[in-house]
Amino acid sequence: MNRGVTSNPPTTARVSCDGIVARGAATAGGHTVFAKNSDRPALECQPLLQQAAADHAAGSALRCQYIEVEQVAHTHAFVGAHPSWCWGMEHGLNEKGVAVGNHSIFTREPVAESGLLGMDLVRLALERADSAESAVAVITGLLERHEQGGSGYEEGMFAYHNSFLLADARAAFLLEASGGHWALREVGVQAAATNHVTTGSNWTRLSEGCEDFAREQGWWQGEGRFDFAAAYRDTSLVPEFISSGRYGATCRVLGSADGSFDSLGARRLMRDHNGSPWHRPIDDPEDERAYGVCMHADPVGTTTASMVVELSQEGAPSLWAAPASPCSSPYLPLFPSAPLPALLQQGTTDRESGGLWWTLKTLLEAVEKDFAAHAPMVRRRWQEFEDGLDAGVGVLSSAAGLSSPGREDTAALADFMEESARSCDETARLLLAEIS
Repeated sequence: MNRGVTSNPPTTARVSCDGIVARGAATAGGHTVFAKNSDRPALECQPLLQQAAADHAAGSALRCQYIEVEQVAHTHAFVGAHPSWCWGMEHGLNEKGVAVGNHSIFTREPVAESGLLGMDLVRLALERADSAESAVAVITGLLERHEQGGSGYEEGMFAYHNSFLLADARAAFLLEASGGHWALREVGVQAAATNHVTTGSNWTRLSEGCEDFAREQGWWQGEGRFDFAAAYRDTSLVPEFISSGRYGATCRVLGSADGSFDSLGARRLMRDHNGSPWHRPIDDPEDERAYGVCMHADPVGTTTASMVVELSQEGAPSLWAAPASPCSSPYLPLFPSAPLPALLQQGTTDRESGGLWWTLKTLLEAVEKDFAAHAPMVRRRWQEFEDGLDAGVGVLSSAAGLSSPGREDTAALADFMEESARSCDETARLLLAEIS
C-alpha cells in the first residue's frame, strides 16, 4: 500500500467536525447524550440517508468509496447524514441504538493513497454493530485489515486519519486512529472529540504494535505509560489554533455538567460561536475565536449537518437532525422506525437538485451577508419553530406509542416528520423573503 500522500498546505487545509458524548452523572436521568457537527466544504450537500436492515451473502464483495471489503450476513437499519457523493456516513444512529460519528485528525504517520475513509468506517459500524463495544470491534478490525486511506473530499486529494465517538445507552468510547494504529478510551462521564489527537496516557486499550511503531520512528522514548498524543499528534499541517478553541468550548460545557445536561443542552452547544448563538466574524485567521463549534470558516470548514441523540435504557432513542448549519436551521425530530420525508433525503452537489438542505443553505448564505443584522431574527424564529416541534413530540409520544419500541404508530410518526420538513422548508423561504 502506497503511503506517500501529500495533502494541501496549511493555508487551505480542510478539517472537519466536533463531537461530544455525556453520560451517567453528567446527564438528566443518567441518559447518554451524543452530538456531532459535520464540518465540510460549504457547498457540499449533505442529505440524510435511511437504510433498511438486509441479509446478504456473507463474504461477498462490498464496495466502499475506494476499496472492497467482505460483506457480512446481516446489516442493521440506520439513519444518518453523508456528503451526497460519498458512500460513507459522517454520523448516524442504527436500529440497535448505536450512535457513531467521525472527526479528522492529523498524525506524523502518512495517510495511504487508498483505503477506508473514516466515513466508510462510520457506515460499516452502523450496519454491523449491535452495541458501542461491538462498533469498536468492527472499526478496529477493519483498520487492522485495510487501514485508512484515500481523499475525504470529492475534489482534489486531501486524506486524513480519523477519530470516532461511539455510544449506546450503556457505554461510550473515543477511538483515535493513525493508519492501522489506534488508542481506545472508554468514556466514564464525558468526552469531546475534535480535529486533533486528545488521548494521552489515559487510554483503555492500544492496538498491537502501536507503542513499538512509535518507538521505531523515534516519536516516543518515554519510560512511563505510553502517551499516544505525545507520540502521534502532528500540528504541522493543521495549526493548533484551528481546533484548540472549539475543543476548549466543548470541554468547558461538559466539565460543568451537573446532572442536568440533556439533548437541549447538546443542541445549544452544537450551535455555539464562542459563547454566542450566532457567528461574529473574526478577521484574524490565526485567532482561535475564528473557529466556533458551529463553523463558518470555509475553506477550513463549515458546519453542513448536525445530529443530537439521547439514548435511554428504558425506551427508544430520541434523535434530532439539523440540515445545513445548526445556527440557521432548526433541529428536526426524527423517528427512524418510520419512513423519512423525501425532502430530507434529496440533494446532490447540484444546487438545482432540490431538497431541504439546499433551501437552508440558501438561507445561510443570505444571513452571511450581514450576520449582525440577520442572524438574531433568524435564530429567534427558528427557536420558536423548534419549541413548537418539541411540544408536538411531547403530544405525539403517548399518541403514537413512542415509549413502546416496535409497537409505534409509524404512520403517525411519518406524518409528523413530513409536516415538520414541509413547514421547515416554507419557513425558510419566508425568512429568505424577509431578508431580501
